[in-house]
Amino acid sequence: MKHHLTELLAQAAEALRRRGALAEAPKQIHIERARKREHGDFASNLALTLAKAAGCAPRKLAEELLAELPQSKWLERAEIAGPGFINLFVPRAAYCELIDDIRRAGEKYGRGNSGGGQKVLVEFVSANPTGPLHVGHGRGAAYGDAVARILRAAGYDAATEYYINDAGRQMDILALSVWLRYLEQGGASDLQFPENAYQGEYVRDLAGALRDAHTDAFEKNAGELFADLPEENEARVDELISRCKTSLGESYRALFDHACEAMVEDIRDDLGEFGVHFDNWFSERSLLDGGDIEKSLEELRARGHIYEKDGAQWFAASAFGDEKDRVVRRAGGGHTYFASDIAYHFNKNRRGFERILDIFGADHHGYAKRIGASCEALGYPAERLQVRLVQFVALYRGRVKVQMSTRGGNFVALRELRGEVGNDAARFFYVSRTNDQHIDFDLDLAKTQSSDNPVYYVQYAHARICSVFRQEKPADSPDYQLLTEPKEFALMQNLSRYPEIVEQAAATFAPHLVAHYLRELAANFHAYYNAHPFLSSAPQLRDARLGLIDAARQTLANGLGLLGVGAPERM
Repeated sequence: MKHHLTELLAQAAEALRRRGALAEAPKQIHIERARKREHGDFASNLALTLAKAAGCAPRKLAEELLAELPQSKWLERAEIAGPGFINLFVPRAAYCELIDDIRRAGEKYGRGNSGGGQKVLVEFVSANPTGPLHVGHGRGAAYGDAVARILRAAGYDAATEYYINDAGRQMDILALSVWLRYLEQGGASDLQFPENAYQGEYVRDLAGALRDAHTDAFEKNAGELFADLPEENEARVDELISRCKTSLGESYRALFDHACEAMVEDIRDDLGEFGVHFDNWFSERSLLDGGDIEKSLEELRARGHIYEKDGAQWFAASAFGDEKDRVVRRAGGGHTYFASDIAYHFNKNRRGFERILDIFGADHHGYAKRIGASCEALGYPAERLQVRLVQFVALYRGRVKVQMSTRGGNFVALRELRGEVGNDAARFFYVSRTNDQHIDFDLDLAKTQSSDNPVYYVQYAHARICSVFRQEKPADSPDYQLLTEPKEFALMQNLSRYPEIVEQAAATFAPHLVAHYLRELAANFHAYYNAHPFLSSAPQLRDARLGLIDAARQTLANGLGLLGVGAPERM
């Protein structure tokens, strides 16, 4: 509906351009829902934005635009308000016609082409495969997957990607942790498990699987490993990693791969059960093997953005808005984590994406500027890279807050949350707030079957409509002009908003807009359901009402689908 009115204004502006009243047609026409019904259904500031260039008073230009507005079934009348705003009134018949439009469109209702097929890469979750996903990762998964679904619905060519950190120190600590538990299970009595190694029960499971697959092939003398270790924790674990690599030699890669592959598979299964499926799983190790790290650093060097200091190589990030310059190659010769990040985004840009969306956890707030600096230094448009941070989740059991720590093993796994409240409640709760707001996840509320539980409230609206249709099927194209009740018109108006919500949510990476809309639509339906009978109405009125709630059912299902939430027919 908004699209049709925008097109009418565009035609009016073009008519003015053709007769010389405007030098050029507007590149963009802003139109929004009116806040009060007496001010129309929509309002536009088009005359105000064009008045200066046209050399004309805004109200006078608004009058000329109104004179050129073509007749349309979507427009009943237009009025000028204030200094030159144009208020647009949609006829009731257009809202009635929309009901059948929704029913005919089915799953396609709300899908548009505002994205114009633009290629977008959405990278999210990308948790180090050093342990199972926890509830914080779950929020990133629900948010990123919903964003990708919404982008596709709005006409973007969106691809999703998980970046596997399968190289570096944290993975070495995991491999060491698994090996030490393996030795412990083999009877090593003098083993001193480091407090900063990974402590979770899953590490013992990985060690058991290693022993099942290789029996005692990785056995070594544990006493020699722990002799004369540094006292400082991080130095101690680094020395143990070095001794592990030396002791196992070529077998270390098999140990490393066993731990990494098992954890990646666990994460893949967990996300799959959560309804999150990635188009691509990208290996950090491939950046080194494929030469992208060296290629990206060489490109920066050729552009004059790499310099040497204290034996190390530095990227001049501060020249591009970062707070300081960054080391990309250590004095000892090894590249830094940041060098891998540069190479990864070098690779992303070379794959032809027009927009790149990185979704990070809140603890990565410092990454946005440095990655943006590297992309700009490599010659890519600054606006191509978008970064969104997903804030922390505080999980409450009753009134007790549960602490989480992956390395310490004291964490609430995503699987545990899903098992307790279900996928639908978890996903809806995760996206009900903006990504930059903290979430206090109320387990008790998520399991409540009442109107206080937002996902239950929305799903119940869908199930309630389905229960009506089990008694009486909706007819095709009834007379919707019979729908004269205020609650019926309110429901029609809200149904017409859905395509706009999808477009706005895609443009701003904001799935919470869809969640909030669904709650409003469910409220409209429940109020209507409680106020007016459907099945006991006169036949023609009954059919019209059934058609209206069928459109509501379809819109609820479509919106829930964008969030990865089910639309049950029975509850």
